[in-house]
Amino acid sequence: MEAILQFFETIPSSYRTILLASGILVFWILEGAVPLFRFSYRRYRHLGLNLVFTFTTLVVNLSLAFLTVMAADYVQGQQFGIWFLFTIPLWASVIIAVLVLDLIGAWFVHIVEHKVKWMWKFHLIHHTDTTVDVTTALRHHPGESVFRAAFTIAAVVVAGAPIAVVFIYQTASALFSQFNHANINLPRGMDRFLSYLIVTPHMHKVHHHYVQPLTDTNYGNIFSIWDRVFQTFTEVDDVSKLTYGIDTHMAESENDDVVNLLSIPFQPYRAPKGSKFPSEDSSTSPHSAGKA
Repeated sequence: MEAILQFFETIPSSYRTILLASGILVFWILEGAVPLFRFSYRRYRHLGLNLVFTFTTLVVNLSLAFLTVMAADYVQGQQFGIWFLFTIPLWASVIIAVLVLDLIGAWFVHIVEHKVKWMWKFHLIHHTDTTVDVTTALRHHPGESVFRAAFTIAAVVVAGAPIAVVFIYQTASALFSQFNHANINLPRGMDRFLSYLIVTPHMHKVHHHYVQPLTDTNYGNIFSIWDRVFQTFTEVDDVSKLTYGIDTHMAESENDDVVNLLSIPFQPYRAPKGSKFPSEDSSTSPHSAGKA
């Protein structure tokens, strides 16, 4: 375990980039071999659109990376956080730290994004994708990237995690996001079995259904246990009947245009059917965008 931590503590950024790019390539190939949905869409154009958000996320993450490093160095120097509460084997400390990072930096921030109106307006860009595949994992508004980074830093402080563990978590988080967004059809029994521990493609696709209440379930990224513990887990028997997107932005002119997607958080809010948030423009119907 010490050798693994040493590797991740000194891993060059280029290695991590190659690893994540390889994950996208592998799942991209698998999507062609065993697709869950056979989309009739311009696959390369869809990739290009979502890569724009990959670039903006990269810029934000690189700009704020020094804060994550500072937080990790601070808690280690002060011996603050869960990492220092127990005398246990190193491997167990790493697992607990990754669990805490996943709970706060992925599950908790995700559910907050669905509960806080102004945060939801940034996050719904991710939900506007009507053809969910591995590239959807890359589709996040740069504003969302900022407060996701903030929650990750908070998770580092709570966990007391050294920077090597943070890098392990961030790498695993990115790979799992690719996996659970990938348009691949795992055998139902295998998917269900794995979903007792990790977030699987069938489990996460429920979250991308275009209407509530399914949109507000299955928030996890790496570990599925948080949705089970906090009772936000939902299972759908036939995922092939799901419809991707978000009901207020089903028109292609709104969900397939990068300029519009970037401006959505600053547009008048449209309340989905059954939403707890009222529309900012009373003249806007919950289904004004219609279904394309």
